[in-house]
Amino acid sequence: MRVTGRYITSTTLGETVRAFVPDALPPASPALEAARFETANRAAELALARLAGVSGLVPSVDWLLYGAVRKEALLTSQIEGTQATLVDLFDDEAGFAVRNADDVEEVANYLRAFRLVQDNLRDPSGLPISVRLLCDAHRLLLDGARGSGRQPGELRRSQNWIGGTRPGNAVFVPPPPESVANLLADLERFIHQSQSPGLPPLTRIALVHAQFETIHPFLDGNGRIGRLLIAALMEQWQLLPEPLLYLSGYLKQHQAEYYRRLSAIRTDGDWEGWVAFFLEGVADAAAEAERNIIEIATLVTTDRRRLLAADRSSLASHRLFEMLPVMPRFTVEHVRQALDTSFPTANAAVKALEALGIVTELTGQKKNRSYGYQRYIALLAR
Repeated sequence: MRVTGRYITSTTLGETVRAFVPDALPPASPALEAARFETANRAAELALARLAGVSGLVPSVDWLLYGAVRKEALLTSQIEGTQATLVDLFDDEAGFAVRNADDVEEVANYLRAFRLVQDNLRDPSGLPISVRLLCDAHRLLLDGARGSGRQPGELRRSQNWIGGTRPGNAVFVPPPPESVANLLADLERFIHQSQSPGLPPLTRIALVHAQFETIHPFLDGNGRIGRLLIAALMEQWQLLPEPLLYLSGYLKQHQAEYYRRLSAIRTDGDWEGWVAFFLEGVADAAAEAERNIIEIATLVTTDRRRLLAADRSSLASHRLFEMLPVMPRFTVEHVRQALDTSFPTANAAVKALEALGIVTELTGQKKNRSYGYQRYIALLAR
């Protein structure tokens, strides 16, 4: 059996625990055999290529990104126990009152953290994928009341543990805090190696994610930052031109297996089982995202044709329609501001789309009405 690390005695909350310190990547003794994953890796890469290609079915990739990035933000947060829904997130962005306001704030914070990482990677003078960039993202992720006492943006200075009611009966105890900085430095070096011995990019991403989760460098938010790292590396290593994949959906659906496979790396040295699970997840999630894009493209094309054929359509109603995928919940005042027009013109544009059944009035009131592109929202929320 492969040994993937060593145990060090650590103390936290007055209890002595055995903290696991992982060996540096790549796996050794024996080395990971990339040939074992050749078929699965090819299938996952092909699924990603199809996903990238099908995005051309819509007039603007921004339509797809708005939903895909928010879906990933929502699902990665739900893995950690938040109860927010996609509709909650859309309503919050529209300025409507929402339930689960704290949960919605956490999802919104993930979006901010993701944008920070993406902006840096796309800016020639921005930070590369690094401990510093992840700490900056973590600071945004934990911004707000819930995260204020969890050292946002800082590597942990105390021993943490996962599962169990106290350190002594924990399911897993990550490395002691004094080991974290060196372990992350090793991980950063692995990420930036120009060549890794025979390991294709997706396999390397699988290794990086698992290693980050094992190090568990923060007091909170490790899962979300670790999954954000997956999306960042896929773009950095040119596996996807845009973040159209919401892998957290697959990981949430198979959450018990997800945690079991990560644990088996430490307990049984089973890197192979984890990589196989990860590659299957990428292929599955890419196929699901591809189906979703085709359905969205079909819906948008059908609704656009109906609008073009309608007698009551106007320039304002056409402009409003093109904004719907990035403004799925709105009021007439939102439309007035977005179109930079008068209230009567905005109201007429909304009424034209409502008459065609493209948008739906949601309140049943005569005043302070709000509207939604409900069939589009339903496709995303499914």
